[in-house]
Amino acid sequence: MGEPRITASVLKVLAGMLAEPGAQRYGLELMQDTGLPSGTLYPILARLERAGWVESRWEQIDPAAEGRPSRRYYMLTADGAGAARREVALMRRQMSRATGPLGHAQEA
Repeated sequence: MGEPRITASVLKVLAGMLAEPGAQRYGLELMQDTGLPSGTLYPILARLERAGWVESRWEQIDPAAEGRPSRRYYMLTADGAGAARREVALMRRQMSRATGPLGHAQEA
């Protein structure tokens, strides 16, 4: 599948995952890191997974023994980490040009 459409919410997810690129993260952690609700986060993760940027796996636990449901962990793939770095860097360059050196919006 082609590359996912990069929106502000997708960038938040990518930047959050880049904070620890090799780490396996579960949804609640990502919601807390990005400030995105589950109804926004999980569809983004699904699109990133279809694009090959993220892979996921279910935790192998006994929910009754742990006292909680199994978690689904998400991790950037090597291709996804490279793409995420590229997209976040591009956004930062665009924001830098838009705001100028002092952080003020530039006149058109």
